[in-house]
Amino acid sequence: MSWFESLILGLVQGLTEFLPVSSSAHLRLTAAFSGWHDPGAAFTAITQIGTEAAVLIYFRKDIGRILSAWTRSLTNKEMRRDPDARMGWLVIVGSIPIGVLGLTLKDQIEGPFRDLRITATMLIVVGVIIGVADRMAARDEKGGRHRAPQHRKELTDLTVRDGLIYGLCQAMALIPGVSRSGATISGGLFMGYRREAAARYSFLLAIPAVLASGLFELSDAMESDHVSWGPTLFATVIAFVTGYAVIAWFMKFISTKSFMPFVWYRIALGIVIIVLVSMGVLSPHAGESAH
Repeated sequence: MSWFESLILGLVQGLTEFLPVSSSAHLRLTAAFSGWHDPGAAFTAITQIGTEAAVLIYFRKDIGRILSAWTRSLTNKEMRRDPDARMGWLVIVGSIPIGVLGLTLKDQIEGPFRDLRITATMLIVVGVIIGVADRMAARDEKGGRHRAPQHRKELTDLTVRDGLIYGLCQAMALIPGVSRSGATISGGLFMGYRREAAARYSFLLAIPAVLASGLFELSDAMESDHVSWGPTLFATVIAFVTGYAVIAWFMKFISTKSFMPFVWYRIALGIVIIVLVSMGVLSPHAGESAH
C-alpha cells in the first residue's frame, strides 16, 4: 500500500464511519474503483481504532461518568439504579451479539462477505430500512392532521431487551454495505427512541466492539508480513482527525434533518455497483488481495 492510498483510504474511513453509508463498503469500493488491492478486514479494523479514538474524545464526559458509575456499581448495589451505571451494563449487554458473531463468522467476514454483489444488495436493502425508520420517527415527532406528536424514548428508557436488539443490529454491520450506525440508529428508531438518543447509544455501543476488533486484528497483523505498517498507521491518524469532525457535524445534523439524503445515496450507489458488475465493468471480487 502506498502513502497516497493510505491517505485516501484514511479519509474515506473517517468520513464514512459515523454516517449511515457503511465505511467498510466505501473502503472496499474505493479500492475497487481505483484498481488497488482490497485493503482487507484487518486494515479496516485497525483504522477504526482511529475513528473510535475520536468517539472517546468527543464523548469523553459521558464516558467518564459511565465508567465511574459502572465501576462503583460493582460493589455498591444502590449505584446499579444510577442511569450512568445502567448504561455501562447495557453497553456490555449490547456488545455480546457482535462479539459472538464476529468470532464465529471471522472467515466469512474476511472472505465471501466482501463480494461486491453482497455489498450492493446490503446498501440498497438497509437503505430502504433506514428510510422507513426515518419516516416513522418523523411522523411521531411532527404528528399529522388528525394526530398529535408522540413522545419518543430517551436513553434513560433503555432496557436489557432493547440493548440486545441494538446489539443484534450492530452485529449486522459485520457485512460490508450494512453500516454500523445505520443499522443501530434505524433499530433504535423502530423501537421508538429519539434520533439523538439512538445515535448516542449507537456511538457508545460501538466503542468496545470496534476497539476489541481492532486490537484483535492488530495482534494478528503483528505476526504477519502482509501489513504495510507505516501507511496503515498514517491512515489511522487521518481517520481519527476526519472522524472527529464528522461526529461533531452529524450529531447536529440528526437533531433537525432527515436521513433521506443518505437513503437515496445508498440506493443509487448500490444500483450503480450492480449495473457495473452485471456489465462486467467491475469484478465482484475486484481488488482482492492474493492473500
